[in-house]
Amino acid sequence: MSAARRFIHSGSPWEELAGYARAVVDGEWIFVSGTVGVDFSTGRFAPTAQAQAAQALDTIAAALAQADASLADVVRVRVYVPDRADVAAVSGVLKARMGGNRPANTTVCSPLAVEEAKVEIEVTARRRSA
Repeated sequence: MSAARRFIHSGSPWEELAGYARAVVDGEWIFVSGTVGVDFSTGRFAPTAQAQAAQALDTIAAALAQADASLADVVRVRVYVPDRADVAAVSGVLKARMGGNRPANTTVCSPLAVEEAKVEIEVTARRRSA
């Protein structure tokens, strides 16, 4: 294992259950695990896919900040949405939050492991050199 590798945790109950980290920082690369739109402080899911996407991106942005990066450093996004009807709303949130950054993106319609989740988002980011 690289001496530069470190792990970031968000307090998600699933991190402990499955033995993973919210993000892994390896050199200039940051790999953020699939993140659902739950508020970890309350354990509550917002009622819409759009609101859950915003919450998931808040959690992802916080993990990136701990790695000295931001959503502007994201180079790859993978989005999982159980209901095809929610894809446009989730995509709108991604577009708004990514701003001018246009990362590579894959969206898959698939059931999720957490029943209340309407979206799961994972990202890969690369910190830019100064």
